[in-house]
Amino acid sequence: MATHEHRDPTSDTQRLHGKRVAFLFTEGVEQVELTEPLRAVRDLGADTSLVSLQTGEVQMFSHLDRGDTVTADTAVADADASHFDALVLPGGVANPDALRSDSDAVDFVRGFFDQHKPVAVICHGPWTMIEAGVVNGRTMTSWPSLKTDLRNAGAKWVDRELQVDGLLVSSRKPDDLPAFCAQLVRHVAGAGDRDAMADDPTAPADAEPVPGSGAVR
Repeated sequence: MATHEHRDPTSDTQRLHGKRVAFLFTEGVEQVELTEPLRAVRDLGADTSLVSLQTGEVQMFSHLDRGDTVTADTAVADADASHFDALVLPGGVANPDALRSDSDAVDFVRGFFDQHKPVAVICHGPWTMIEAGVVNGRTMTSWPSLKTDLRNAGAKWVDRELQVDGLLVSSRKPDDLPAFCAQLVRHVAGAGDRDAMADDPTAPADAEPVPGSGAVR
């Protein structure tokens, strides 16, 4: 009888060859929440685009301290979700606070949900998702201070290092990056693969429901 060996998508150095992943961020982005997921997908062969409010140098931060700068290669006004396979939204307080005020950034994020593509978000990143109107009915996590914002927008908030809700991957903070990056890789590699995209079977079932909220996929 033939057997099928399960292959961990993170084990193949070209597993993400041909996949295009967008990273959306601006000034104040938490450095490690950008650089670690970026490295994770690049090391597996993905093509990446660094999308910001405008092209050029962007100042990253490590908590409240200035970090390195990174060069954004694409202005969000010129970006289109249809050109990518997945989106990553890193955190940092100032970063999503600026993005959610920019209509092009908000439309770009909404486009990934409209087109049913994987999105991975961490820390304060969900602020832009709230503005895009895409969190209602979703179970997700974030930096704890966003709990009330997410619940008010119709999300079910949980406190755990990794939450998977269909095509959405979310985590809370830099300490969660190993789990976040591993799941990001699985989601990008398995876009369209029901097994790879399935909800995390270890996810708790006790997320607090939001009265009147309905699932939006």
